[in-house]
Amino acid sequence: MKSSLVAVSVAVVVAGLVTALKDRAAIQEMLGLGEPTATPQLMLMGRITGPDGPVRQPATDMQTIAEEIQAKASAQAPFNSQPQAEAISPQPDAVAQAQPQPPAVQRPAPTASSAQPAAPKVDESALRYFASRGDKARLQAEISRLQALYPNWVPPADPLAVPQSGDKQLEAMWQLYSEGRYAELRKSIADRQGAEAGWQPPADLLDRLDVAEARARLVNASDLKQYTTVVQIGAATPSLLTCADIDVLWRVAEAFARTDRMPRAQDAYGYILKTCTNPQERLATVQKASGLLPYAPMQVLLGLERPDGNGGREFDSIRSDLARNFVAAGNANPDLAVSPNYLTLVQRLAETQGLASDDLLLGWYHLRRENYAEAEKWFRAGRAKEDSASASQGLALTLIAGKKEQEAEDVMYKWRGDSKDATATYLAATANLMALQPPANIAENVLSRIATEIIAQKYVPTAQQFGWYARSLNQPQTAARWFETALRWKPDDEPSAYGLVITREQLNDRRGVAEVQRLWAGRSERIARLGETSSLTPPTQAPLPAPGQAPQLQPQQLQTPQAQSYQPQVIAEPAPVVAVAAPAQRPLPRQADVARSPMPSASVSRGARQPRGCSTTVDARLLDPQSALTRGWCLMDLNRPMEAVEAFEAALASPMRKVREDAAYGQSLAYLRAGLSNNAAVAATKAPQTRQRAAELQVSILADRALAAFSAKRYRETLVYLDQRAQLQQERIDLMVLRGYSYLNLQMYGDAERIFNAAASVGSKDGYRGLADLKAATHPEAKQ
Repeated sequence: MKSSLVAVSVAVVVAGLVTALKDRAAIQEMLGLGEPTATPQLMLMGRITGPDGPVRQPATDMQTIAEEIQAKASAQAPFNSQPQAEAISPQPDAVAQAQPQPPAVQRPAPTASSAQPAAPKVDESALRYFASRGDKARLQAEISRLQALYPNWVPPADPLAVPQSGDKQLEAMWQLYSEGRYAELRKSIADRQGAEAGWQPPADLLDRLDVAEARARLVNASDLKQYTTVVQIGAATPSLLTCADIDVLWRVAEAFARTDRMPRAQDAYGYILKTCTNPQERLATVQKASGLLPYAPMQVLLGLERPDGNGGREFDSIRSDLARNFVAAGNANPDLAVSPNYLTLVQRLAETQGLASDDLLLGWYHLRRENYAEAEKWFRAGRAKEDSASASQGLALTLIAGKKEQEAEDVMYKWRGDSKDATATYLAATANLMALQPPANIAENVLSRIATEIIAQKYVPTAQQFGWYARSLNQPQTAARWFETALRWKPDDEPSAYGLVITREQLNDRRGVAEVQRLWAGRSERIARLGETSSLTPPTQAPLPAPGQAPQLQPQQLQTPQAQSYQPQVIAEPAPVVAVAAPAQRPLPRQADVARSPMPSASVSRGARQPRGCSTTVDARLLDPQSALTRGWCLMDLNRPMEAVEAFEAALASPMRKVREDAAYGQSLAYLRAGLSNNAAVAATKAPQTRQRAAELQVSILADRALAAFSAKRYRETLVYLDQRAQLQQERIDLMVLRGYSYLNLQMYGDAERIFNAAASVGSKDGYRGLADLKAATHPEAKQ
């Protein structure tokens, strides 16, 4: 009976030792430490044994070990008078004494080869010290440590009964250790070694001191955000990484995440959820991880969730916050597909808790995925609960996408100065409003406040659009002033220069036209050719909106605070507004009416104006085909492409092949100018074209489709169109930059760098800007 109980006790101790060794192997695997060292370091409540302890040989004779433990327990009878000691080493009762005893077995004297090593002396001073301090946690940790280190050792029933060594200095050293005064403890040890030759501190004390100091260094490095040092200390001291010291595990996991080693961070948090059992610590682990790990690793960690015993799950209390975090992650990454369960949960929260922030989360999420109707619904709901800059900005962006620019301007006007993003959204709304086709009927007070803000911000796109808008209302002098202002703010803005030159030509300002042509010589073909051909002569190619820029840019698309896809600024200019007959003649606000700063006057000739062949509104269907063709080219020269489309359509009815060819060609160019590449392709087939014209149209259509695909964030499709165009014509610098940004958004960084370097080598500012964006994407720490 006695031998059986002892054998069971031994088995329990050995099992605990094996479990500890497995625990250490798991941590070493998590940290990538490889195979364990030769000297075992047991992880028990965050403490280790020192390398100076004796190395135990594997025990195979369980009966011999049981007898030795029984003998040791009998020798320690004075300290084992409590029931706990009796359970470990029971004394024979009366029934056992009455039974006949088997004869004693004579064992041969042990030889030198078979003799068992002498039992090591167990230092129980720490055990007695922690018991005297009432530190139950450290007392139990010390018992577990000694049991794992010395399987033959039996803990005393009353640690306070362990005889004191009488060493007051050693007691003082333990006191310093318990108070965390490690530097003083080191000094005390050194002082005593200097005073007493041959004195050595207990190995247990030194081991504990090493671990405690390592922990202090790790915590200090974590507080100072020296995350590489945190990982190094944790790898060198794996005994710290146990559930007994959860804070250290959290700090190491955070260090992995902060140094962009997300798989290791996931492993560290996963180790806690797989190993540790404290409910509050497990809940806190998920909360900490959700602030550092991306969406996908978090789903793996949540798969380790356990039932709470009440019919629910242990993380139900933070499920709502997790759902909000995941939807917010979807706002930052439009390619991230958040589980519908989280979206449904946030929708239910928005409807039941009444927080505007939940509506905005859903609004931004759908806006980033171009679900404009759904986004508008949630932004309106959030704005109804709380009219904020974020709600108004999101609503304005959905309204711009839905061609409701006038409402977008009104929504954002109140918040235009709240932040840089809010200002940018308002300015984009104004540019899109002024670029509407046909021109919107804008109230005078709205025009005045837009003009005031544009001048304050020196915003070129809307200033340029004011010029085109004034031309559509047949106010050339006001238009010229706005074009001049845009050029003063941005001297290389070719669309404004083109608007100015044709407006000065309309005003019969010959000297002004010559001056613009001189300044833009070699930089803009359409400005240079303005004086060479009549306004009724078809251009050889569709006019470009900016030097080195592809034709027919769509109104500026503003990036939201969550939108992080890279957009080349070279294509951020809004297209010239389509000019149609003005619904009413009313003066536009001029800069002189809004800002008091003096402005240079336009150089305008006072001679008699020459009448234009298409300055009045005429139904092109009433004209003969030749006159309709002539009117179409005239309207193109005035930048009124949609009216030109109708004129060219009437000219297509001509019985003369040449007229039909010119009409089909002109209608294709008009559609391209309006940004309708598909219509342009259809128009080109209405009459046979020469090889040169067909290639020219094909090149323009492919460029326009590449721009449209890029604006829709279809970057692979953009590259397809650019490749097709490159087979027909050498790629321009602006389209080369567009290709580079497509590669950048597809994370093809090597190809993007090659393209941007090629563009920068010829002096392209957009090439240098692309290299800067590439560096920000690949080295975000440098940007910080």
